[in-house]
Amino acid sequence: MRKALFASTLLLLAPLAASADEAKGHVMRGSDLAWGPTPAVMPKGGQMAVLAGDPAKEGPFIVRLKAPAGYKVPAHNHPTGEFITVVSGTFAVGMGDKLDETKTDKLKAGDSVNLPAGMNHFAIISEESVVQISSIGPFKITYVNPADDPSLTQ
Repeated sequence: MRKALFASTLLLLAPLAASADEAKGHVMRGSDLAWGPTPAVMPKGGQMAVLAGDPAKEGPFIVRLKAPAGYKVPAHNHPTGEFITVVSGTFAVGMGDKLDETKTDKLKAGDSVNLPAGMNHFAIISEESVVQISSIGPFKITYVNPADDPSLTQ
Protein backbone atom coordinates (compact mmCIF):
# COMPACT_ATOMS: atom_id res chain seq x y z
CA MET A 1 0.00 0.00 0.00
CA ARG A 2 2.71 2.50 1.02
CA LYS A 3 4.84 1.63 -2.01
CA ALA A 4 1.85 1.99 -4.31
CA LEU A 5 0.94 5.38 -2.85
CA PHE A 6 4.55 6.56 -3.11
CA ALA A 7 4.84 5.30 -6.68
CA SER A 8 1.55 6.97 -7.59
CA THR A 9 2.72 10.30 -6.22
CA LEU A 10 6.01 10.05 -8.08
CA LEU A 11 4.24 9.07 -11.28
CA LEU A 12 2.15 12.23 -10.97
CA LEU A 13 5.29 14.30 -10.49
CA ALA A 14 7.41 12.62 -13.19
CA PRO A 15 5.64 14.28 -16.14
CA LEU A 16 6.38 17.63 -14.49
CA ALA A 17 10.06 16.95 -15.02
CA ALA A 18 12.02 17.43 -18.19
CA SER A 19 10.43 16.75 -21.53
CA ALA A 20 10.50 13.27 -23.00
CA ASP A 21 13.14 14.53 -25.44
CA GLU A 22 15.90 14.82 -22.81
CA ALA A 23 18.55 13.51 -25.21
CA LYS A 24 18.50 16.84 -27.05
CA GLY A 25 19.06 18.85 -23.88
CA HIS A 26 16.99 21.69 -22.57
CA VAL A 27 17.04 24.68 -20.25
CA MET A 28 15.16 24.39 -16.99
CA ARG A 29 14.48 27.56 -15.03
CA GLY A 30 13.88 27.37 -11.31
CA SER A 31 10.86 29.64 -11.67
CA ASP A 32 9.26 27.11 -14.04
CA LEU A 33 9.52 24.06 -11.78
CA ALA A 34 6.23 22.30 -11.16
CA TRP A 35 6.03 21.65 -7.43
CA GLY A 36 3.74 19.04 -5.92
CA PRO A 37 3.32 17.47 -2.49
CA THR A 38 5.99 15.11 -1.24
CA PRO A 39 5.18 11.39 -1.31
CA ALA A 40 3.31 9.98 1.69
CA VAL A 41 6.52 8.42 3.07
CA MET A 42 7.93 11.91 3.60
CA PRO A 43 6.81 14.25 6.38
CA LYS A 44 3.90 16.49 5.44
CA GLY A 45 4.52 20.11 4.54
CA GLY A 46 7.25 19.70 1.95
CA GLN A 47 6.98 20.02 -1.81
CA MET A 48 8.87 18.16 -4.51
CA ALA A 49 9.74 18.79 -8.14
CA VAL A 50 11.27 16.20 -10.48
CA LEU A 51 14.08 17.63 -12.59
CA ALA A 52 15.27 14.49 -14.38
CA GLY A 53 14.55 10.79 -14.50
CA ASP A 54 11.74 9.06 -12.69
CA PRO A 55 12.22 8.28 -8.99
CA ALA A 56 9.68 5.46 -9.21
CA LYS A 57 11.70 3.58 -11.86
CA GLU A 58 15.16 2.06 -12.07
CA GLY A 59 17.81 4.55 -13.06
CA PRO A 60 19.20 7.93 -12.07
CA PHE A 61 16.93 10.77 -11.02
CA ILE A 62 17.18 14.31 -9.67
CA VAL A 63 14.51 15.96 -7.53
CA ARG A 64 14.25 19.12 -5.50
CA LEU A 65 12.68 19.21 -2.07
CA LYS A 66 11.28 22.52 -0.81
CA ALA A 67 10.64 22.41 2.91
CA PRO A 68 9.30 24.94 5.41
CA ALA A 69 11.03 26.04 8.60
CA GLY A 70 10.76 23.33 11.23
CA TYR A 71 10.66 20.44 8.73
CA LYS A 72 12.27 17.29 10.12
CA VAL A 73 12.94 13.92 8.54
CA PRO A 74 13.50 11.28 11.25
CA ALA A 75 16.36 8.78 11.06
CA HIS A 76 16.11 6.64 7.94
CA ASN A 77 18.14 5.04 5.17
CA HIS A 78 17.90 4.19 1.48
CA PRO A 79 19.01 1.12 -0.50
CA THR A 80 20.93 3.43 -2.86
CA GLY A 81 23.20 6.35 -2.10
CA GLU A 82 22.06 9.92 -2.41
CA PHE A 83 23.88 13.16 -3.06
CA ILE A 84 22.20 16.26 -1.63
CA THR A 85 23.08 19.85 -2.51
CA VAL A 86 21.60 22.85 -0.70
CA VAL A 87 20.13 25.24 -3.26
CA SER A 88 18.79 27.82 -0.78
CA GLY A 89 18.38 28.16 2.96
CA THR A 90 20.03 25.79 5.40
CA PHE A 91 19.96 22.03 5.80
CA ALA A 92 21.16 20.26 8.94
CA VAL A 93 22.04 16.63 8.39
CA GLY A 94 23.13 14.07 10.97
CA MET A 95 24.20 10.45 10.91
CA GLY A 96 22.76 7.93 13.32
CA ASP A 97 19.75 5.96 14.44
CA LYS A 98 17.86 8.84 16.09
CA LEU A 99 17.15 12.45 15.19
CA ASP A 100 19.46 14.50 17.41
CA GLU A 101 19.72 18.24 16.74
CA THR A 102 23.04 18.41 18.62
CA LYS A 103 24.67 15.95 16.20
CA THR A 104 24.19 17.69 12.86
CA ASP A 105 26.31 19.43 10.27
CA LYS A 106 24.63 22.65 9.15
CA LEU A 107 24.93 23.13 5.41
CA LYS A 108 24.32 26.39 3.56
CA ALA A 109 23.51 27.12 -0.08
CA GLY A 110 26.19 25.55 -2.25
CA ASP A 111 27.17 22.90 0.32
CA SER A 112 26.64 19.18 -0.35
CA VAL A 113 26.56 15.87 1.44
CA ASN A 114 27.13 12.37 0.05
CA LEU A 115 25.17 9.66 1.88
CA PRO A 116 26.08 6.05 1.06
CA ALA A 117 23.45 3.35 0.62
CA GLY A 118 22.21 1.94 3.92
CA MET A 119 23.59 4.77 6.09
CA ASN A 120 21.14 5.93 8.74
CA HIS A 121 20.72 9.70 8.65
CA PHE A 122 18.22 12.44 9.50
CA ALA A 123 17.55 16.04 8.48
CA ILE A 124 16.38 19.24 10.14
CA ILE A 125 15.42 22.38 8.24
CA SER A 126 15.34 25.50 10.41
CA GLU A 127 14.31 27.97 7.69
CA GLU A 128 12.51 27.53 4.37
CA SER A 129 15.02 25.71 2.19
CA VAL A 130 15.42 23.92 -1.12
CA VAL A 131 17.71 20.93 -1.55
CA GLN A 132 18.49 18.96 -4.68
CA ILE A 133 18.69 15.19 -4.35
CA SER A 134 20.43 12.99 -6.89
CA SER A 135 20.07 9.23 -6.56
CA ILE A 136 19.23 5.97 -8.30
CA GLY A 137 15.66 4.73 -8.41
CA PRO A 138 13.42 3.31 -7.54
CA PHE A 139 13.47 5.65 -4.53
CA LYS A 140 12.79 3.89 -1.24
CA ILE A 141 13.01 5.10 2.32
CA THR A 142 13.13 2.94 5.45
CA TYR A 143 12.71 4.65 8.81
CA VAL A 144 14.86 3.32 11.65
CA ASN A 145 11.80 3.50 13.89
CA PRO A 146 8.84 2.28 11.79
CA ALA A 147 6.50 4.49 13.88
CA ASP A 148 8.21 7.54 12.28
CA ASP A 149 6.89 6.56 8.82
CA PRO A 150 4.24 9.21 8.05
CA SER A 151 2.52 6.94 5.53
CA LEU A 152 1.40 4.67 8.38
CA THR A 153 -0.75 7.42 9.90
CA GLN A 154 -2.42 8.63 6.73
